[in-house]
Amino acid sequence: MEQSTREAYGNTLIELGRQNPDIVVLDADLSKSTQTNLFAGEFPERFFDCGIAEQNMIGIAAGLAASGKTVFASTFAVFAPGRCFDQIRMSVAQPGLNVKIVTTHGGITVGEDGTSHHAIEDLALICSLPGFTVIVPADAIETTQAIKVAAQTYGPFYIRLSRPKTRVVHAPGYKFTPGKAVTLREGKDITVIAIGIMVSAALDAALSLARDGIDCRVLSMSTIKPIDRDAIIKAATETGAIVTAEEHLRRGGLGSAVAQVVAEQSPVPMSFIAISDVYAKSGKAQELLQRYRLTAGDIESTARSLILKKQK
Repeated sequence: MEQSTREAYGNTLIELGRQNPDIVVLDADLSKSTQTNLFAGEFPERFFDCGIAEQNMIGIAAGLAASGKTVFASTFAVFAPGRCFDQIRMSVAQPGLNVKIVTTHGGITVGEDGTSHHAIEDLALICSLPGFTVIVPADAIETTQAIKVAAQTYGPFYIRLSRPKTRVVHAPGYKFTPGKAVTLREGKDITVIAIGIMVSAALDAALSLARDGIDCRVLSMSTIKPIDRDAIIKAATETGAIVTAEEHLRRGGLGSAVAQVVAEQSPVPMSFIAISDVYAKSGKAQELLQRYRLTAGDIESTARSLILKKQK
């Protein structure tokens, strides 16, 4: 089954809006795409469309948060933090305000919108800011949980969602805990740590590896910051090799965060499924995932090579 994470976001905002009159929502002329239009339809007095002015939206969000509101500000991932990094740094991160930046259209699965709209640097930018909690949900169920946690937790959050529908990997009763990885498959030979749409690809890769007797652990590391150091150290110690998988550049995202923990605590062979030092071309989402080696097959082949390296 597939569900849209951005639609789950919009529906969850309505639920939260009914519960908490201090929740306000901002958008930057993209409310139909980010699904914040659902909140606007029910609570027009608490919804503000700031137009094509993302920097201004962040300033307004900071002002509302400083006045005691719980603020959700949304646009495409390529625009926040990209277009308004300084405003986020100065007005949200430094004072530690209660602003939740929820972006959609993350990664290259934006597809035909092309290079200008592919968000492949956003995690590196936002993870550099002290005080931010950074989350990349694996599916719609986890998105709903993460949005609720963000609303209940004071401080700045960045939650990155995708454009296409995403395969559901969590059971309906799943409970998200910030800062904690989820073991979706146990294994002793190698670990794949993934985020976002790459979680389902990691599960497919693990299933294929199992047919050849390779026992692959799969961790969903939906919270990149603060990262689950204990889960990473446990995986390194027990499986002896780690592959990370993300729809982002190789530098500054999930792979960098995991590698830092591994290097400091339990050095083991590692490989990284991510976008190399290039900007992606325009194309259909699945074609781009194949071109830039972000598929289950790429995870599988990388895991096989890493196991051989581990055994030397």
